[in-house]
Amino acid sequence: MTNHLDRFFDALADPTCRAVIERLAQSPAPVSELHAPHDIALSTFLKHLKVLEESGLVRSEKKGRVRTVHIEAGPLKTAEGWLSQQRGLWEARLDQLEDLITHLNKTKM
Repeated sequence: MTNHLDRFFDALADPTCRAVIERLAQSPAPVSELHAPHDIALSTFLKHLKVLEESGLVRSEKKGRVRTVHIEAGPLKTAEGWLSQQRGLWEARLDQLEDLITHLNKTKM
């Protein structure tokens, strides 16, 4: 699981990749449409798509001469579960810290 999370967060660390994910959240799109708003060479943009595909965040399919890219929910759900678990751990730690501070303040009085 860690390797999948590493690839997920590596992909999302890049602003171009995040922009592609945001666009694909609306609907699948051809590569040419995804590339259009980015001021980078197509070959460079395709490297970003490769990172997204390797992370499992997107998949593409080719019909004729058009390659369409689709978002994949699996890695998002995995990351959401991991983040939720981390949030629970930190909330519990903060609750313990709050209890300790309350206890120390009471013993000072």
